[in-house]
Amino acid sequence: MRIGKINRATNETRVDVELNLDGGGSAQIDTGVGFFNHMLNLFAAHGQFDLNVTCAGDLEVDGHHSIEDIGITLGAALKEALGDKRGITRYGTFFLPMDETLALVSLDISGRPFLVCDVGDLAPMIGAFDTELVEEFLRAFAFNAGLTLHVKIIHGKNSHHKVEAIFKALGHALRAAVTLDDKIKGVPSTKGVI
Repeated sequence: MRIGKINRATNETRVDVELNLDGGGSAQIDTGVGFFNHMLNLFAAHGQFDLNVTCAGDLEVDGHHSIEDIGITLGAALKEALGDKRGITRYGTFFLPMDETLALVSLDISGRPFLVCDVGDLAPMIGAFDTELVEEFLRAFAFNAGLTLHVKIIHGKNSHHKVEAIFKALGHALRAAVTLDDKIKGVPSTKGVI
């Protein structure tokens, strides 16, 4: 089993994450933000990862510290679970339709973190979730996992649908990228390291 377990404590948050890349989509999520709990549940279910996340954060300020620190911790857990990255497929791309919305997520477990995020206009809030934090979460996740990550809403109108499609597509794309392939001997790079 490829498992990453990371605990992060600051003056603003305490985050505990356990990620099993070879799980079955089971999730126990408690971030303090209902909509974000839903998004991480979708990410785990569509990626077929077992994921446990708890966060005690300063939500009396707002959700920024909690959501960003969860991204940092989840990214670090992914990096730990991948180990030396031997035998992984490395790349994953997924188009996800959700009603009027079509989302694209494409990623490379490259060791060279980068984020391109083009999601268009979103309503300021979905429930108690500040939609500006979608990009903050994705950036923290990508940079701490070592991912090159591209996220684009190709079209869509409903903000809930857009964000939900992103998290589902992220699960699918990451599932493809972390899949072990018997044809791949060693690290999947002509450089010999990623």
